[in-house]
Amino acid sequence: MKVVTDFGDVSVEVDDDAIGTVRLCRGPSNFFDTASVGDVRRALTFAAEKNARVVVLASEGKHFCAGMDFGNDKRSAPEELYAHAAGILETPLPIIAAVQGSAVGGGLGLALAADFRVACPSTRFWANFTRLGLHHGFGITVTLPAVVGQQRAAEMLMTARRVDGAEALAIGLCDRLVDEPNLAAEARRFAAEIAACAPLSVRATRETLRGDLADRVRAATKRELEQQLLLGRTEDFKEGIRASRERREPRFLGR
Repeated sequence: MKVVTDFGDVSVEVDDDAIGTVRLCRGPSNFFDTASVGDVRRALTFAAEKNARVVVLASEGKHFCAGMDFGNDKRSAPEELYAHAAGILETPLPIIAAVQGSAVGGGLGLALAADFRVACPSTRFWANFTRLGLHHGFGITVTLPAVVGQQRAAEMLMTARRVDGAEALAIGLCDRLVDEPNLAAEARRFAAEIAACAPLSVRATRETLRGDLADRVRAATKRELEQQLLLGRTEDFKEGIRASRERREPRFLGR
């Protein structure tokens, strides 16, 4: 019997095939705050308690997740937010992120918290932090190099260059690439392949592969947060936000 419930801005269902779907419902851009990241964490825990074997992490709207809305969001507590981010990594179930539109900033961090990513040619993965005059967060220090390697991660972070779906597939940032109308179905097919395997074996394999990932993310987010608080007080950060709102090139002065 299918189980369906909601956690704030996040819905969760577990079907008869032991596939869970956790969906962020803050379209069209799915900006997050502390509460919604906590809701994702609770929804994943709920799916595990309801005997899901694998979870598809998805979202409603145009974009998978545009990160935090720095211009309007006043409800976030960074320490708690990053505690939830590390908690997502401790979820015992394999997670497949179905990424449409853009995964920007912390939204990229959320996609990287999954074990696998299914994307479209039009998908954009964007670590845009240095274009805002800010330091990256959400444990990206650890999770991005783990997926694409240290050099590619450094290039993505320091240039703030967008990576499209085809390049993401080539560098391992996504695992499967399909046209957007087929995104949900492909993510579910991927999930079904995992769900058909022995669940105890899958969990044990995942635990071995992930090792101390959550602990390393906790350590990394401490440094990330320190730098975010420091850079958030700079003129460059103010200029980065203004330029983003005005859709123009930022003029950074290094102060």
